[in-house]
Amino acid sequence: MNTDKTLNDILVKLFNDLMEIEEKCLITGEFMNISGNDMHIIEAIGLDEPKRMSEVAAKMNVTTGTLTKAIEALEQKGYVNRCRNDKDKRVVRVSLTDSGVRAYEHHARFHSNMIHDIKESLTDQESEILIETLGKLVKFFQKKYEPYLKNKK
Repeated sequence: MNTDKTLNDILVKLFNDLMEIEEKCLITGEFMNISGNDMHIIEAIGLDEPKRMSEVAAKMNVTTGTLTKAIEALEQKGYVNRCRNDKDKRVVRVSLTDSGVRAYEHHARFHSNMIHDIKESLTDQESEILIETLGKLVKFFQKKYEPYLKNKK
């Protein structure tokens, strides 16, 4: 097998597997009524002070209109609170309810455990090489495909 095909196969499998694993690990028990995308919206809202819908939409790389539909559903399910600004009714801020905080923490634990387990299987030198290599991949994709990236982190 040549290097190009091997690298492509690894990247595609890694991406697809991570998405599937995350969905199956997160959407369990108490959180069966939401999706993986909902979890990412909850993550984007975060634990700090309420965020403007436009901030969350930018973080999610979606329009405010698209986000509004998802937020309405999350609000009905009891994960999110919406609050209009008294002075400017166009400004809507969102924050997490207690259920939303539990979902956020569930998601954060998943990622923390995943990173811990990866690091545990690698030597310190391998961890450094992985970080350096993945960092180079991120920079490559940001530079090469910048016009396609709405949110350049």
